[in-house]
Amino acid sequence: MSRPSFVRSFVVAAPAALAAILIAAPARPAAAQTPAPASSPAPAAPETAPADPQAAPQTPEERIEALDQQLRILARQIEIEKEAATAAQATAPVAVAGASGFELRSADSAFRLRIRGYLHADSRYYGGDDDNRGIDTFLLRRARPIVEATFFKIFDFRIMTDFGGGTAVVQDAYLDARFAKVFNLRAGKQKPPLGQERLASATDILFIERALPTALVPNRDVGVQVYGDLAPWLTYQVGVFNGVIDGGSGDVDTADSKDVVGRLLFSPFKSGSHERLQSLSIGIGGSGGKEAGTVAAPALAQLRSGGQLVWFRYRTDGTVPNTTVADGSRTRFTTHGQYYVGQLGLQAEYVASRQEVRRATTADEIEQQSWQLTGSWVLTGETATGRAIAPRKPFAPGKGAWGAFEIVARANALTVDDAAFPVFANLDASARKATAAGVGLNWYLNRNVKIVADYEQTRFERGALAGADRPDEHALFTRFQVAF
Repeated sequence: MSRPSFVRSFVVAAPAALAAILIAAPARPAAAQTPAPASSPAPAAPETAPADPQAAPQTPEERIEALDQQLRILARQIEIEKEAATAAQATAPVAVAGASGFELRSADSAFRLRIRGYLHADSRYYGGDDDNRGIDTFLLRRARPIVEATFFKIFDFRIMTDFGGGTAVVQDAYLDARFAKVFNLRAGKQKPPLGQERLASATDILFIERALPTALVPNRDVGVQVYGDLAPWLTYQVGVFNGVIDGGSGDVDTADSKDVVGRLLFSPFKSGSHERLQSLSIGIGGSGGKEAGTVAAPALAQLRSGGQLVWFRYRTDGTVPNTTVADGSRTRFTTHGQYYVGQLGLQAEYVASRQEVRRATTADEIEQQSWQLTGSWVLTGETATGRAIAPRKPFAPGKGAWGAFEIVARANALTVDDAAFPVFANLDASARKATAAGVGLNWYLNRNVKIVADYEQTRFERGALAGADRPDEHALFTRFQVAF
């Protein structure tokens, strides 16, 4: 029995038991008086010691009262100890470990430190690749530890590095200040608010690689943006950034001009009574800026297929007459939407990018356009949300639980402006259009582990010698994902 329990029992039972014993005990008889002989003188009376105020009480009632006082003091000491323990618990930090990562936070949650991360171990196989454009390989696509923290409840920071591919890169490093629902501030290296699939985490995308429209929007850039909810159904984001090429990332700028990027997201039925339409969202966005390249750094992007193979590039050979460079304004426009109901998920996106270019003394504006439509169906009955599925029955073969399964399909295409050929790009080496269709299976073993297999076929217009089409690309990819 613990000390507090023993003391409580003693406090309750001892007074009554002791009182009964003392009351029942017989009084001590007085000593017999023997008369002294008459002839003997009476002995001198001994000196009487003064009464000790602290002496033990003599009557049963006094003894019971003293014991009761001692028990009251002991009970109060227990109360003080409990109050001190409660106060210490209220201010002690809290450590949490679970499927969402590791967290250390203050008792009032005003300060938090979170450690998360994810890893993508992939394989790539290219079928019918007689000219060896693609190399069959295993690779570490991403290895990203994440550190996040909160200060005073409203200030957050996030640092995410990436060691995938054997290189070390800082992907995210920014500070958030969450002042109000309508106004928040983010500064540092981040994703500019443009591109629906780009803004989604790599752990939540439906296919192993993002669709073709993502190639036309920036990846990461350094700058400042403000964002918030103007209404329950309307979210805005607008920022100023250094400016990067399509699909690119940057840490510093090489010119004084900056890009302005903005996005509006409408969820018209989010607060309404139409449950089946509450998940519908429609977004529009755009950016504007200037870019000036050089022969050594043309500042123009290559285009990659879903199989991650380059199928378009501008002319470049290191000489001024034969190198195309960015030289002027760059604008982007995007519209997108997504809808989820029950086990069904749908995503659609369109992106157009325009860049003024120059080769020697010839200049023009080149436009590239891309679209994609993706659908998903959760076979095991869980609700589709656009994020990784949390299985109702996490993987446990001994219990007959196998996690969640999802099938996905998509169609996407990207077209390069005819004005790019033949002056700024070579049709014998670069295709003018890529059209792709793919299917995939996603297996969610639990909230943290996901296994994916995708197949996508891409067809090209031109891009080979003598006016021929570049051979079709057949890409079979797999992924083992761990995220926490």
